[in-house]
Amino acid sequence: MANMVETTSAWNTTGLHVHRKSLLHMSFYWGHKSEILFSGWPGCNSGMYALALILVFALAMVVEWLSYCSIIKPGANKVATGFFQTAMHTVRAGLSYMVMLAVMSFNGGVFLAAVFGHAIGFLVFGSKAFRKAEKVPDLPPRK
Repeated sequence: MANMVETTSAWNTTGLHVHRKSLLHMSFYWGHKSEILFSGWPGCNSGMYALALILVFALAMVVEWLSYCSIIKPGANKVATGFFQTAMHTVRAGLSYMVMLAVMSFNGGVFLAAVFGHAIGFLVFGSKAFRKAEKVPDLPPRK
């Protein structure tokens, strides 16, 4: 129990104070009983845990795709291009934060799903292995 924090109180929807137990891990652990991104999700269901791993993997791949995609046509309106790049950057940042928050569940499977999602995403979208021509990405590199 040294690596967990136990919380025992919460407020229900009617405003009454209720007691519930929730264990928050403070170090990496392995297992499908976890909470990732949302309270109570995926819970103790193995199928939902697998879905959560797939979601984290896909989010990490989308972050890599947004980092290396080249959608804007040369000669496009500079103002429209600027707004589009800003929107893409905002989506990329938001998804990156979601992956980070999922990893902060300290679940080993979620961590591996995020790392492999970024790795496969970079391999497919960022490395020279699958690129046909040198394209300039629409967004600057992440810092």
